[in-house]
Amino acid sequence: MSLYQGIFVRDMHIAFKQKAELVQPIMFLLMVVTLFPLGVSPSPDTLQRIGPGVLWIAAILSSLMAMERMFRDDFQDGTMEQYVLSGMSLAGISAVKVCAHWLVSFVPMLVLSPLLAMFLNLTFDMYVALIITLLLGTPLLSFIGAIAVGLTVGLQKGGVLLALLLIPVFIPLLIFATSAVDSAALQLPYYPQIAIIAAMLLLSAAIAPFAIAYSLKVSQN
Repeated sequence: MSLYQGIFVRDMHIAFKQKAELVQPIMFLLMVVTLFPLGVSPSPDTLQRIGPGVLWIAAILSSLMAMERMFRDDFQDGTMEQYVLSGMSLAGISAVKVCAHWLVSFVPMLVLSPLLAMFLNLTFDMYVALIITLLLGTPLLSFIGAIAVGLTVGLQKGGVLLALLLIPVFIPLLIFATSAVDSAALQLPYYPQIAIIAAMLLLSAAIAPFAIAYSLKVSQN
């Protein structure tokens, strides 16, 4: 087993041992999606109109709950310091940890998405557009979020600062993702929005690991 495989398996093992922290973002997502119609309107037409935005806002907010722990345990027990001092590729380690975080935090959301789409009265075309935006957009959340997590991991209460840093950065993704689903609802092409999200993901996948590595080194110092 290679070093990166070992880190990936270790992160997955730790995540599934901490069942409470694993379930909290999923429960938060379900609560937001359930409560939003009660506060706005249970009308099927209204739910269909606001559904994509509700799901994406819930996904972003629930992701903030899961992101804070991405490097926390390694930072607290000294593992991250060993990574930095060992001379290993911190960018490669960061990419592996981001992939593990995405699998643990967002795959359950993708599994639940058909149920949530039915609850919000989304059409099949809207659901297809939604699942494509989630498949492309949620890894982007993990990559960008990991940069901010690396900068705030050494703070005692970095959760609020993390939200303040990330929510404005996530707004363009939210706009393009909801626009794609709205276009699908109107039977209009939504490939331009998907292409933009895919380009953002590719750019972040290429640059973010190095930015994460730098932010972790700054936090260690």
